[in-house]
Amino acid sequence: MIRSGYNPGVMSKQGMEKFRRRLLAWFDEHARDLPWRQTSDPYAIWVSETMLQQTRTNVVAEYYPRFLQRFPTLEALARASQADVLASWSGLGYYRRARALHESARAVIAEHGGVIPRTAAVLHRLPGVGVYTAAAVASIAFGERVAAVDGNVERVLTRYLGHEPVPGAARSGQLRQAALQMVDAKRPGDFNQAMMELGATICLPRGPLCLTCPVREGCATQGEHPAPRKRKMLSRKQALGLVQRRQWPKSEVLLEQRPADAAQMPNMWELPAVKAGKEGEMSLLLTVRHAITNTNYYVTVYGLANDEQKLLAKATGERAWIPVRDLHDKPLTGLTLKILKRLKVMPGYSGGGLAVVVGELARDAEKEFA
Repeated sequence: MIRSGYNPGVMSKQGMEKFRRRLLAWFDEHARDLPWRQTSDPYAIWVSETMLQQTRTNVVAEYYPRFLQRFPTLEALARASQADVLASWSGLGYYRRARALHESARAVIAEHGGVIPRTAAVLHRLPGVGVYTAAAVASIAFGERVAAVDGNVERVLTRYLGHEPVPGAARSGQLRQAALQMVDAKRPGDFNQAMMELGATICLPRGPLCLTCPVREGCATQGEHPAPRKRKMLSRKQALGLVQRRQWPKSEVLLEQRPADAAQMPNMWELPAVKAGKEGEMSLLLTVRHAITNTNYYVTVYGLANDEQKLLAKATGERAWIPVRDLHDKPLTGLTLKILKRLKVMPGYSGGGLAVVVGELARDAEKEFA
């Protein structure tokens, strides 16, 4: 509900100055200690902003340092193969981000002499760099006064300015224009991060913490806003097969590579599917739920002996035996990574491999939806 007499989207100069002052003071005191906030390296900031798109902060905090350890510079990323980049991205999801980042790194080397562009307008011309990412990098790394409007910021602005909470290009354009007017000229990067932080920690989609909001006084809705509609999730079932063979001194897993022209996750490696109706002839190892965008996949994983490959469905791509020690170097789908970790097949996980965990996982299979 919008306060009576309030004109949505209109802020006085004095109101904007008060908003900036209070927001930045709150951010200075309450900003989360995140690894990408400890650097001024434009490349590292660019990597973080790419990873943070549609991905939870705590997940990115796990992947970000490992990715930079493997590709510490723009030049290192540009020299790497796409397969190596995807391998480091495995489990983070939305793999076109990794491909675009890799392609953009090569474009910066080839077209900009290895120097990352300093303005949002030029950054936006790089492959896969959207309006938001370009603005975030330009403001945080180079101090350009541009507005970075992601979902969190749009929600803050919608509520604060009193716009109707409905989708629409016209409304989004109005919000971006309002955001640009509000950006602090002296600290544009901190201002944009503070807006994102406010949306991520206080102005939540459901149950916003309005009483602790630093800019509550000028908010048009002050907590009186409808909860967003829950996204309707689709459901799909999958049955996958885990086939291992041990040839001293190495252990191998049978994986299948998605075709290069696949609509989703091309060239990524995954466990092969099993033939429909053959599940009763195999040993159940694990049942797991895995969400991708608006679909929940309810997946059952069965253990097969090497001579039981006839129970697998026809391959849609190349199949190959991958040494267990090399799994970390392969671009695995997030679901495959999750399964291999839970079954302790991935290197670095104790427990003696598949044979040790089959019994306990089979007993707990019905509880493994997570």
